[in-house]
Amino acid sequence: MDIAALVTDPAAWVALVTLVVMEVVLGIDNLIFISILTNKLPPEHRERARKIGIGLALIMRLGLLGTVAWIVQLTNPIFEAFGHPFSWKDLILIAGGLFLVYKATKEIHHSVDVDDHKEDMVGAGKDVVKMSFASAIGQILILDLVFSIDSIITAVGMTPHLPIMIVAVIAAVTVMLLAATPLANFIERNPTIVMLALAFLLMIGGTLIVEGFGVHVPKGYIYAAMAFSASVEVLNMVVRNRKKKKSGSQTLH
Repeated sequence: MDIAALVTDPAAWVALVTLVVMEVVLGIDNLIFISILTNKLPPEHRERARKIGIGLALIMRLGLLGTVAWIVQLTNPIFEAFGHPFSWKDLILIAGGLFLVYKATKEIHHSVDVDDHKEDMVGAGKDVVKMSFASAIGQILILDLVFSIDSIITAVGMTPHLPIMIVAVIAAVTVMLLAATPLANFIERNPTIVMLALAFLLMIGGTLIVEGFGVHVPKGYIYAAMAFSASVEVLNMVVRNRKKKKSGSQTLH
């Protein structure tokens, strides 16, 4: 089907809107990781690192769309172990999940252990040794690859039309680019949100691992749990802010 036919096809528009929403939702995982990781850089380098990281995600996804036939083959089994056939996609998900679990666990440890300032993603305190720019970009690139392959395979399963996939990917990455700095600033201003975000990454990493072993976890459950937890934390923040304002007003009087 050519471009003109797609533009006038209502089903194509429905597929596009559905795919854009799906890509944006799937991009939340990547965006949280990028936001937390770049907050570890010196302030003058953070926004540039986010733009480069998200730009690399766009380039990678568009490049992978050009090799859709090869991407689809990644789901073909290459060997069997423990009674389960493993494909390249499974191995990539497992490796990416282990990386996320490692990073999230490490940063939770650093957040809990106040004496450990060797590496702190949130960049709090003057004695923190900042991560190098190249190291941050390298880690973002690793997760970009994992999430990009998952994203493209999802897109291929939803529509056979390459132009729809390309528009959906560009739209989703544009949303990520616009939301990256506000999200990162919000996370940095609220330390409790940092711990919640790290817990999200830990859960997402665990989900990638079990999916790599063939256990399908409905994404709706994951994002519903994330939304509920975030809502509870927002309510806690409102309560804390009101208590601070009330305490401040009483002190003035």
